[in-house]
Amino acid sequence: MKTLLLIGIGAGNPDYVTMQAVKALNKVDVFFVLDKGEAKDDLVKLRTTICERFITDHAYRIVEAASPVRDAGTPDYKSGVRSWHDEKAAIFSRLIATELKDGEVGGILVWGDPSLYDSTIRVIQQIVAEGKIAFDYEVIPGITSVQALAAQHKIALNAIGEPVHITTGRKLLEGLPQGVDTAVVMLDNGSGLRALADEDVEIYWGAYLGTPDEVLASGKLADQVAEIERMRAEERARKGWIMDTYLLRRTPRQ
Repeated sequence: MKTLLLIGIGAGNPDYVTMQAVKALNKVDVFFVLDKGEAKDDLVKLRTTICERFITDHAYRIVEAASPVRDAGTPDYKSGVRSWHDEKAAIFSRLIATELKDGEVGGILVWGDPSLYDSTIRVIQQIVAEGKIAFDYEVIPGITSVQALAAQHKIALNAIGEPVHITTGRKLLEGLPQGVDTAVVMLDNGSGLRALADEDVEIYWGAYLGTPDEVLASGKLADQVAEIERMRAEERARKGWIMDTYLLRRTPRQ
């Protein structure tokens, strides 16, 4: 039987790789990597660096394939994402069928944690449901950008006895649910930053968390939003991509 390991590798810093992940890395015979192009080449290089650093006594190889690009112009966002997942499923199905021998272990290195705003688990579940390839799979958790953000800003995510809402920039435009005053925002293209700027809100923002390129900002959202937008644009232009996460906390209403 073939086995596939979905390994969370943390938010960009090799030091975030857990001991469980290191043990998993040393079981893998073939790593599957989706290359997102030259602009994001350092995302592939980080995965290579992690393998070189932590795999000590096990022969392995890396198989790369071009990553499909989600059509951001599709009017129906969820339909577009499902089509994107279909393309990924087709690629991984081919790789598992042709590059992984019976009895071997394949590995997919997932940025952050596979459970949080990542498509890999859903894609693999889709392949299993199709029933064309027989394999087992396991999920190894990783350090998320949410954890890294809180650590770098030296804050607790939640106020005492209060919930934390995890959302996206797209959903933040709709406002926060009733009774929620703290939100962690991921996958924001920048449009969500000003959603609560007219309220009494603190922001704790970070990009490329835990890496040498890390940039941080915090303070009143109204005071910080223009500077954060400037940094986002500058860093995106410099690197060709940006991964940022932020926490918003407004003063609870009495």
